[in-house]
Amino acid sequence: MTPHPLDPLSAAEIAQVRAVLVAEGRVGEHTRFPSVLPVEPPRRGTAPRRALAVLLDTATGAAAEAVVDLAAGAVESVRDLDPARDGQPPILFAEYDRCADLVRADPRWQAAMRRRGVTEFDLVFLAPLSPGHFGRPAEHGRRILRTLTFLRDHVDDSPWAHPVEGLIAEVDLITGEVLDVRDDGDTPIPAEHGNYRSHDPFRPISITQPEGVSFTVDGHEITWGEWRLRVGFSAREGLTLHRVEFGGDPVLHRAAIAEMVVPYGDPSPYRHWISYFDAGEYLLGKNANSLRLGCDCLGVIHYLDAVVADDHCRPVTIPQAICLHEEDHGVLWKHTNILTGAADTLRSRRLVVSFFSTIGNYDYGFFWYFYPDGTIELEAKATGVVFAAAGEETPYAAPIAPGLTAPVHQHLFCARLDMDVAGGGNTVTEVDLVGVPAGPDNPYGNAFTTRSTVLDRESRAARLADPARGRTWLVTGTETNRLGKPRAYQLVPRPGPTLLAQPEATVTARAAFATRHLWVTRYDPAERYPAGDYPNQHPGGAGLPEWTAQDRDLVETDLVLWHVFGPTHVPRPEDWPVMPVDHSGFHLRPVGFRDRNPAADFGISTDRPAPGTGVGCPNHPTPGQSPGNP
Repeated sequence: MTPHPLDPLSAAEIAQVRAVLVAEGRVGEHTRFPSVLPVEPPRRGTAPRRALAVLLDTATGAAAEAVVDLAAGAVESVRDLDPARDGQPPILFAEYDRCADLVRADPRWQAAMRRRGVTEFDLVFLAPLSPGHFGRPAEHGRRILRTLTFLRDHVDDSPWAHPVEGLIAEVDLITGEVLDVRDDGDTPIPAEHGNYRSHDPFRPISITQPEGVSFTVDGHEITWGEWRLRVGFSAREGLTLHRVEFGGDPVLHRAAIAEMVVPYGDPSPYRHWISYFDAGEYLLGKNANSLRLGCDCLGVIHYLDAVVADDHCRPVTIPQAICLHEEDHGVLWKHTNILTGAADTLRSRRLVVSFFSTIGNYDYGFFWYFYPDGTIELEAKATGVVFAAAGEETPYAAPIAPGLTAPVHQHLFCARLDMDVAGGGNTVTEVDLVGVPAGPDNPYGNAFTTRSTVLDRESRAARLADPARGRTWLVTGTETNRLGKPRAYQLVPRPGPTLLAQPEATVTARAAFATRHLWVTRYDPAERYPAGDYPNQHPGGAGLPEWTAQDRDLVETDLVLWHVFGPTHVPRPEDWPVMPVDHSGFHLRPVGFRDRNPAADFGISTDRPAPGTGVGCPNHPTPGQSPGNP
């Protein structure tokens, strides 16, 4: 079958990318592929199926990106990458083991371990991490990983409980040199284990849908009630959504988590440089989980597999990477008529589209929810194991177990929302709730209203949320509803702190997108990632700061919203040894997009009861029935 232009890359297409590049003489003995991504067609118009492959010569460090025309079976273009200007390509899976093997064989590291009484190295876990960028001459142009060391008592032991404090190694992945081993201090290695088990003490909850699910799946297109959307997947972003429509009208052209940064607030020599870019450096999609029924998703489930390229550009299938299901979501609306006693209630449900990705010690779940009233919600779930250090409490690290601390850090996600409200021609307005000063227009002092500011140019569209004013952002189209108002969708944030690093910090230059809750840019298909295409070892300034410097007009045009959100984590003992989910996210709500509540008539009963007796809840089991999932 001919794939849809927005379908993810198939296994055959990934194999074709390699075959075309081999035939063109672009693949040698040392060529590896840090990423292979679909090149999506422009927002308006068509284009052949294409893929973007990043090639890295692991013998020389030379890197390039190649666009392959899959329809023609030919290389469309090749661009050499300059690491000093462009940054380094994402980290290869094989580089983790290579880095660990090099450090484990280094006499300086071995001496540091023996000094701590460790003479057997088989159970030692070396954690290679992206190094950031600090402008050090010795690192210029090199492809580097920094490595911290952890111990295990046995093969199933959690290494995060036994950090070897004061020991750090730096590796040049191209030359195979261990550039530096730093060994400071004599902090004891914590002995208490950090193991855990997933035993559930509660009685089972059974979710059944005896008449089947209410959504349909046709390839990668999903329909559910008034919703229609396409589900995609890329090795970098993971789950992507396309052509999202409600009631036949467009809302979003594309939506995904385009980047996330995890900056640490510990100034110590061993952790000040840690600032993971989990999409751009490690690839969220390539690290996606195979989801398990009854664990990651509960109910009547439809799974979609994902296909990514390995380091050699060979296809790897991740079974059950994307989960589709329905959930009950409490009461959607309810009213009891005080005149007649009639009570009408409609229970809500939501369509859930989700995936999980594991990056080192952390696990991230991204759950897109679609509601019957036209609301979209994204919930990010951060869990896993906190990154631990040995030693005593400091202002920058909280105690979580005896002799064990966890540094303060942030998880700052950036959602790229390519808006298409009512067919485009969109404008963004910032809306605040404000009190009205007492005076002739407010003689009793009780009045309040909204204050709207049009974000008409990119230079004025990098914004902070303001919970005290209930700040939201309204995306309006050129079409009007029956009341003569623009049809719109509203971005409702759940704000936390933006990037807390100081302006002069190198992570601020590299993750400038995280200094604001909202950015608005004029649509450009080449502008995909808010920290630039290659944040690994990038000096900074790429992405949103570079694009918004153009100061393009934003009125009645194709727009992209970049929304930053996520938790600032001051660890607590209850986060150890495994962290309960930390929830964050946002809502997109219709405002005048429809002429009335689209779910107003779903639960109306024409059989009115006597006053005070009420109306049965539609699709809700009567007493004695087994519960379902309406």
